[in-house]
Amino acid sequence: MIPQDPSPDPDEPVDGEDGAQRSFFGDAPAPQPAKAKSRTKTVPAAEHPDTLRQLGAAMPGQLHLGTSSWAFAGWNGIVYGAKASESLLSREGLPAYSSHPLLNSVSLDRTFYAPLSAEQYAHYANQVPAGFRFVVKAPNLVTDAVLRDDRGAPAGPNPSFLDPVLATDHFVTPCLEGLGAKAGPLVFQFSPLPPEILGDPAGWVARLSAFLAALPPLPASQGHERPFYAVEFRDPQAVTPRMMKMLAERGVRYCVAIHARMPSAARQMQAVAATGPGPLVVRWSLLAGQRYEAAKARFSPFDKIQVQDPETRRVLAEAALAAHASGQPAWIVANNKAEGSAPLTLELLAGEIATRSAPPG
Repeated sequence: MIPQDPSPDPDEPVDGEDGAQRSFFGDAPAPQPAKAKSRTKTVPAAEHPDTLRQLGAAMPGQLHLGTSSWAFAGWNGIVYGAKASESLLSREGLPAYSSHPLLNSVSLDRTFYAPLSAEQYAHYANQVPAGFRFVVKAPNLVTDAVLRDDRGAPAGPNPSFLDPVLATDHFVTPCLEGLGAKAGPLVFQFSPLPPEILGDPAGWVARLSAFLAALPPLPASQGHERPFYAVEFRDPQAVTPRMMKMLAERGVRYCVAIHARMPSAARQMQAVAATGPGPLVVRWSLLAGQRYEAAKARFSPFDKIQVQDPETRRVLAEAALAAHASGQPAWIVANNKAEGSAPLTLELLAGEIATRSAPPG
């Protein structure tokens, strides 16, 4: 089963394909004899310079760099080698994306808005090489404490919030069945929580602990290249020593959320340290001081760096090298709303990592 075009992910707009051809006079074309089904359109990869390939080869082992989705027409010449509609890129763009010298991961963000089937996951997995790993977001069906109206405003409590059975059946099981060994971090991103939850920190930690304990154990594999659970917050108040202690006890990683609502990357790395040794996962989503829609309008079509964030880049480069030194894998996912173009953000980050890892002299 081939996945349908992404449902309402603002990062994955759906464009229509070209319409049927018409005559010069505006009437419909004459009926044509039946033809064999046309071959699937392919998306060519951009031509990458040797310097970029050398940069990719210099990255530490077990470092996975990726972007939030991949269906962006503005990446023509950066990731893709020809113009293509975003709906085509969504369906068939991963082979070209995964041939980029730096991009050995991607975040499946559409899963936040609606669950996917095992067949849909498998369709994605079949487009990428063996060493590629997916970051997958759990559906907000189980991570948003409230139901929301068309404007995103709270419209009442969500009865499915923290339901481990729904999380297992609609997320964990199909994800693992479809992606197999290509599954990486399984991220539960919690939308801003209501005051009654944030006002009871001990109760919130206990509820989340019970939910995580009820999830199925993830398959073990050789080394550290295996899927693992991670949680991401949009409320700084949720990131407490009590919370980090619980995550460590559950074997769940804290996902660093570089977002306008959250503290700096440097401060959040302190929370990562409190959870003890383990994989690093970072989602660099939104430039500080920006709102999502404003950043989207400002940076579209995401074909160049528009605002640089060198401090975040420095912190992430140091964190990636620290993970490598301790033998742990690291995932760093960049969004177009971080600096203007996610692939170019990762290219700058890779340059920082290479510079810091180069021997002195």
